[in-house]
Amino acid sequence: MSETTVPVTAVPASAAAPSAHSSRTVVAESATARGRRARIALRGLQVVLALFYVIASALPKLIAHPSAVEGFDQMGWGSTGMYTIGVLELAGGVALLIPVLQSVAAMALSGLMVGAFVVTLTYFNGENAATPLILIVPLALIAWARRDSNTRLLELLRLVTRRA
Repeated sequence: MSETTVPVTAVPASAAAPSAHSSRTVVAESATARGRRARIALRGLQVVLALFYVIASALPKLIAHPSAVEGFDQMGWGSTGMYTIGVLELAGGVALLIPVLQSVAAMALSGLMVGAFVVTLTYFNGENAATPLILIVPLALIAWARRDSNTRLLELLRLVTRRA
């Protein structure tokens, strides 16, 4: 997340009257603390979403839990579709925790959730259709807040392709 701060400078304790300089220092310190708390909260959100996608969403599909098998059979996708979606969710959940991939993972999982929403409306008459839509909101926040990682990823890809 990009952040603009004012340089923090020390104000001598012997200053008799508060000046504009000392008020700028306080503002800069509070902005830095706020930014740090925001980064920690965002990282916590990423961890929670990663755990959700890996444990609650991908795992039942990858171990062929009866509820997952039933849903995919009802859609006509069978075990191939179930395992494919499970692998995509597992990869997206893990990638949410890798700094250079976090924004791309959030965008990819958002796309997967759009598909899940359409499938839920089409095959299951909208039952639990709100779940994918609700998940898109924090994923979009992560994709936007971590958008600078896209630049780092592109630089890394250019470096790799230059060497190849």
